Amino acid sequence: MNQLEWSILGAFVTSFTLQFLIIYFSHKHQLFIDSHTEEKPQNFHHFSTPRAGGLGILAGMVFLLFTPLGWKLLFSILLAFLSGIFEDFHRSLSPKLRLILQFIAALSAVLLTGSVVTYLGLGFHLPYGVGILFSIVAIVGLMNAVNIIDGFNGLASGMVLLMLFSFGIVALQVENHEILHISMIVSSAVLAFFLVNFPKGKIFLGDGGAYLLGFIVALTGIFLASNYAEVSPWYILAVLIYPVWEVLFSIYRKRKANRSPMQPDAYHLHMLIYKHITHNNPLTSLFIILSTAPFIFCSTLYANNSKVNLLIVFIFISCYTLLYRYLYKKECASNK
Repeated sequence: MNQLEWSILGAFVTSFTLQFLIIYFSHKHQLFIDSHTEEKPQNFHHFSTPRAGGLGILAGMVFLLFTPLGWKLLFSILLAFLSGIFEDFHRSLSPKLRLILQFIAALSAVLLTGSVVTYLGLGFHLPYGVGILFSIVAIVGLMNAVNIIDGFNGLASGMVLLMLFSFGIVALQVENHEILHISMIVSSAVLAFFLVNFPKGKIFLGDGGAYLLGFIVALTGIFLASNYAEVSPWYILAVLIYPVWEVLFSIYRKRKANRSPMQPDAYHLHMLIYKHITHNNPLTSLFIILSTAPFIFCSTLYANNSKVNLLIVFIFISCYTLLYRYLYKKECASNK
């Protein structure tokens, strides 16, 4: 095997092995445990479960150091992970400090890799300084978006695998083997976690893992859009539209109800799908992943076409909104 194949295999074996070690030591020493009896809106599991799967993924991503770009990302990756791991230790950071860590992680990654989006497609350009700020906000936003959709077994990791697969295909098309290799190595580490997390939920991703995956996916997309004119920024948005729209829509509906967007609730789409369609944890993830996959597939086929991807985004938002309204009405009716 060549070095890339060894790195992909090493990332999988390292992540897979550590998942089981974390499960064993977490239960033995009561570390990282997410109690099933805790009253939380996103609590849909029936057994106390360790929420440190991100540690295994991070360890698997050590093999990124065998790629030239991976060396540049080491500091940023660690900061992204640290912004959430304290929450998994039940040592909560203040939202302000968490955002500062995420901002520094995004800023360092943008500057070290030159991933700055200045062209938005359809003839719209941004000044370079504004492009830096836009890229940082996009990365931080997606870090938190992946954390929000991390509610059911395999949902966040499954969606990330789809996104990285799409970015890997496009990286191959534009002949950027660095991004292709990064996508493959990270996907291998994530797949190892997915196999332990889905369907039984033996271990959870945790905030550290969710922020880490959101960071990698966002940076990969921004790198492609900022360095290749044939990659439309709207393609990146179309691939990421589910977590992005989940965040934007959640902010809108909470503001409309005069509630803080930072306050968790039980009205996210994946929660309503669970309550009124699947009534099953892993089936909820499967429902959303399979429903989202056609949009990602179509956007990958037209990665260079802004108009087509804008249409894909519009169709997805329309479908999401119609489904959400239908399920929300059922939720209101059931609460009467």
